[in-house]
Amino acid sequence: QVQPVESGGGLVQPGGSLRLSCAASGTIFSIRAMGWYRQAPGKERELVATITLGGSTNYADSVKGRFTISRDNAKNTVYLQMNSLKPDDTAVYFCNVVRVVGDMSYNYWGQGTQVTVSS
Repeated sequence: QVQPVESGGGLVQPGGSLRLSCAASGTIFSIRAMGWYRQAPGKERELVATITLGGSTNYADSVKGRFTISRDNAKNTVYLQMNSLKPDDTAVYFCNVVRVVGDMSYNYWGQGTQVTVSS
């Protein structure tokens, strides 16, 4: 099992910045990718950004140019730097960890951290 633990959420004004962190513990070998998803009230969970072990990144169109994902492989930690935040970014942000063992892929989720963008 892998336990992702998020931190860094909070309340910020429009145009502000926040940095989320997610540290993975437990059975951390064979982690291939980490990422962030978010879920706003009444909406489905959506991808925000992902990063592979090799550093390849993928972003949702809505956050490109504003958010930056990075990871520290030695610490099994992934970060999400969020700049120029908008009210539409308000959501619970979930950390996702993907392990690959042989031909099996396993997904693990954190408990989520609330991000609220409001004046």
